[in-house]
Amino acid sequence: MALSNSQYDQMMRTYEQRQLDNEYQLRERYQKAYSQLPALKETDQAIASLSVEKGRRLLEGDDQALLSLKEELNSLFLRKHQLLENSGFPPDFLELQYTCPDCRDTGYIGDEKCHCFKKAIVELLYEQSNLKEVLKKENFSTFSLDYYSRSHIDPLTKRSALESIQTALKVCTTFVDTFSEEFQNILLYGDTGIGKTFLSHCIAKELIDTSCSVVYFTAAQLFDVFAENTFGRHGEQASDIQEHIYDCDLLIIDDLGTELPNSFTVSQLFICLNERILRQKATIISTNLALEDIQSIYSERTFSRISSNYTILRLTGDDIRIQKKLLNLGGTNDATP
Repeated sequence: MALSNSQYDQMMRTYEQRQLDNEYQLRERYQKAYSQLPALKETDQAIASLSVEKGRRLLEGDDQALLSLKEELNSLFLRKHQLLENSGFPPDFLELQYTCPDCRDTGYIGDEKCHCFKKAIVELLYEQSNLKEVLKKENFSTFSLDYYSRSHIDPLTKRSALESIQTALKVCTTFVDTFSEEFQNILLYGDTGIGKTFLSHCIAKELIDTSCSVVYFTAAQLFDVFAENTFGRHGEQASDIQEHIYDCDLLIIDDLGTELPNSFTVSQLFICLNERILRQKATIISTNLALEDIQSIYSERTFSRISSNYTILRLTGDDIRIQKKLLNLGGTNDATP
């Protein structure tokens, strides 16, 4: 997935600064070597003078003189290396040192992004997702079905908690596997504390690791951003944040309904969801609200967008947080959800 212009510019500024740092450090090493080895500075000055002379002779077409100058230059370079070696300096002490020798801190090898650039993209996306730390703990590898009972039957769907989560898990893994090929959105709703947020985190980690841009907000945080951009003294940075919300590969809106709903939040939710649908950008919403509550709070037109463009998954079961506390009181330490 492509980076936004602001993200790419931020990445390239990092590489430009890295190159400047490399050159500064090289100058520092030269000063250190020159202070300890005056003969080294004299040798470099001789090399510079001969190089200028070589260039002049090359323009004049004096091939014989060029051969002689080449031999003299080789002799001076050899002397330079011997001076460094005899004084205990590494052979490459007066060469540019790179964080990534493969791309020489440019971020590219030819026309292709270097492996270090790709890694830096993932790091940047983690930082901008607001999820960096939580995804270390909440991902598909730590997801557990043990907290979902066959005996807990949802009175609305007549399905067990286990059946519901198995269906949701399958939808979420398919969402990841086909993300680059198919435009999809997911609404996760149902009981409190039964893994809706955890599932969205699982998806987020998989996509960020493949360099997709993911942004996570609770509903309250999201509407605060929109309010600041609408009513506050915002500048270019605030506009960039709102544009990134509209254009990131995946937007996660968690706990919809926990914010204070009003005409502003209702209109902003519609604008955000509609804009992302038009741009074919994926969104995941999690909420404890029932579907009829979503319709009554956020308007018929917003609910229409969701019902016609989202895969709707209902999860039920006993609150996993309470189950964990009971297990821990019983002496069992279990870090899975």
